[in-house]
Amino acid sequence: MSSSKSGSAQSRTSSLGSAGSRSSATPPSSAGKSSSGKARKAVATSTTTGVPTSSKQALPPKPSDRLNPKTVDPFANTSKGQSAFASVYANGGVPCRLIHGSVKHKLAWDTPPEHVPFDPVLITLAEGLKETVHPYTFVSCMGFRELLDTPQATQKATPMLPKLAPPLRAALGHADGAVFERGMDGLLQLSAVVGPALNPYLKTFLMALSKRIMEKKYKEKVTESLQILEQNGGREALPIIKSKVPTYSSVTG
Repeated sequence: MSSSKSGSAQSRTSSLGSAGSRSSATPPSSAGKSSSGKARKAVATSTTTGVPTSSKQALPPKPSDRLNPKTVDPFANTSKGQSAFASVYANGGVPCRLIHGSVKHKLAWDTPPEHVPFDPVLITLAEGLKETVHPYTFVSCMGFRELLDTPQATQKATPMLPKLAPPLRAALGHADGAVFERGMDGLLQLSAVVGPALNPYLKTFLMALSKRIMEKKYKEKVTESLQILEQNGGREALPIIKSKVPTYSSVTG
């Protein structure tokens, strides 16, 4: 009698244990729903582009990005981290302003460029060649060019060479390729205006040019720039160039 009772008790205990294990286990259907929901989140797509969010983050830059250069945030706190050129420009130290056109931009000068003092404006613009954000990149590059295009620019720029050389050298040595190119363009513009007067300062620029000529992207352009510097500098320029760039071949043969 006692053995039959104990047997029934054991059967009830085992049935309760199996029922408990069934209740604690996750139903297969709910587990499948949970994993499929996570999968749907992982491949969620943008409602505007239809591209998976994970793929969208890895997309390369669009061609239109080149038409919209990095621009100064008008709502940012400009009192902190502002460059010297940006500060001078914001305070009216450069007597021109940017005019946005539908096709291209231009500068409007508060004073005719031929009446603008090269010291300090041309020096300030040369320092601005190191800028990397719009509108400072455009203002510095175009302003530097337009001042050197004015009458009597040679007489005005030549005495400024000791002050113009350091910012041009800094732009040429900048890690940003766009800054380097603006610095090289500015150097060639200045060379065309002052001619052989630039020769005593050539060595300060040639170090940066000799490094860039080793890069395939800039080799041809730097070589052409050296040729222009030689032509503008006359016979004295060639030995100076060869001293820093031994592989350079003279345009005169």
